[in-house]
Amino acid sequence: MAERGRSPGAPGPAGFVLGLDVGSTVIRGHVYDQRTTIRGSSRQKLPVDPSPISYLGNLEFLPTSDLTGHTSPHRQSPPEFTSPQKVEILYPHSGWVEIDPEVLWTQFIAVIKEAVQAAGIQMNQIVGLGISTQRATFITWNKTTGNPFHNFISWQDLRASELVKSWNNSFLMKAIHSFSKVLHFFIRSKRLLGASLLTFTTQHVSLRLAWVLQNLVEVQRAVEEENCCFGTVDTWLLYKLTKGSEYATDFSNASSTGVFDPYQMCWSGFLTFLLSIPLSLLPPVKDTSHNFGCVDEQILGVPIPIVALVADQQSAMFGECCFHRGDVKLTMGTGTFMDINTGNHPQQTVGGFYPLIGWKIGQEVVYLAEGNAADTGTAIKWAQELNLFTDAAETDKMAKSLCSSAGVYFVPSFSGLQAPLNDPHACASFMGLKPSTNKYHLVRAILEAIAFRNKQLYEMMQKEIHIPVTKIRADGGVCNNSFVMQMTSDLINEKIDRPVQVDMSCLGAAFLAGLAVGFWSDKEELKNLRKSEVIFEPQKQWKEYEPNMQNWVKAVQRSMNWYSKM
Repeated sequence: MAERGRSPGAPGPAGFVLGLDVGSTVIRGHVYDQRTTIRGSSRQKLPVDPSPISYLGNLEFLPTSDLTGHTSPHRQSPPEFTSPQKVEILYPHSGWVEIDPEVLWTQFIAVIKEAVQAAGIQMNQIVGLGISTQRATFITWNKTTGNPFHNFISWQDLRASELVKSWNNSFLMKAIHSFSKVLHFFIRSKRLLGASLLTFTTQHVSLRLAWVLQNLVEVQRAVEEENCCFGTVDTWLLYKLTKGSEYATDFSNASSTGVFDPYQMCWSGFLTFLLSIPLSLLPPVKDTSHNFGCVDEQILGVPIPIVALVADQQSAMFGECCFHRGDVKLTMGTGTFMDINTGNHPQQTVGGFYPLIGWKIGQEVVYLAEGNAADTGTAIKWAQELNLFTDAAETDKMAKSLCSSAGVYFVPSFSGLQAPLNDPHACASFMGLKPSTNKYHLVRAILEAIAFRNKQLYEMMQKEIHIPVTKIRADGGVCNNSFVMQMTSDLINEKIDRPVQVDMSCLGAAFLAGLAVGFWSDKEELKNLRKSEVIFEPQKQWKEYEPNMQNWVKAVQRSMNWYSKM
């Protein structure tokens, strides 16, 4: 379908679009012109925290540098403003991960101002604002005063882990699974298949929000008085930017909470009833590319239109121009996220790919199926903290300097193993260590493990989602590592396209905002703007890797169910 915007060939509005991404480790902002040239940037890096779970974040790869340690001649190096101030990730108790909302707000506004300043333009030249945000991090606040009841509770937070375990092992959940399976056998409803596979995780909002409602008296009282607002990061930023006049989320963020029904395109009455979450607590859901209102003039001096809210992985998918059924996006950042465009129908799998709404623009609804592996960049960062190397850029050359890892295998499971293994109790480990093992073997084993996990995710996607793959595009900091990229291409026997700009969450948010205000005319124009830096093609046969991957799988199996035995 045609998007809203100007007629093809007609000039767009003079000015620039600002794309923002509030990620797990960094807040970024890029000012784009109509050629998608980055005219100015700002970023706020999250600090390294010495807590036991600091491995969950704090990885930063500069998008203008590849992991060989050289700056690509094709990559843009825009003017950038980096403030010395930092957003704080808080760890008030073991397993709890929080973000101070006022600090995040201050830094978010700083990124906007600094990016515009770095671009050398005026604030009134920004014709549209698009905001991409980390998913499933949420907050509640007082509807009357706007004051938060608690800090942001991060998607990485584990305070609801016992609640998750209790629900997943409950008789009620087993009954729901059994009843849904029987009905699905007769009716063949995809929605019933989804219900038969329903499990809760700590990464979803659902049980962390249930924990808040059960444990915070102030929130309980506000809910009873209908004076409580709930929001993921996008909703809260919209509320703050408009000084409380706008309260909404979009379909991509809503579908990532675990309490949204992607089949019915609304908040799930069943799940909210099951978990005692009032439906009235949840915000209205709007299109992804939509006029959400304007930034209050007192904040930035001019009323800039807020015209896109989008979840980060879905934003990266849009930025990669994966617009067609069968297009695949492979993001390798803090974790790995493999998404396939499933068209206008949600796809549920047994192994662990789950349906999400990619975006909704007018009558167009695009669904994704997503599988993820949690510890990708975190494994590299952890190795750096052990002084195996000084800079992540060294790892590519270190791995390539060896013909093999000499029988050393690494299991990347600091936070359990996700699809298709789905074992939250697996441990991270090295196996096959010998007196001759050196740091080069360890680094190569870590990079090989990332590629092996990519192979697992791809195989499951091929097996359970019967949609032919049309193209694969990679983004995220780790995609700068050509060893990982080439090995992944070999393992899955597919071409993988790495773009000139790897910071796709910002670009996707900007694309969606630009479509809403006519800055760009349609998705065909966006596809022509996206540029490839390099396309990795298979160079080795699977049989050359098969023995090593079989041994790696053995290492994974020996690392599973570790913590349940302690």
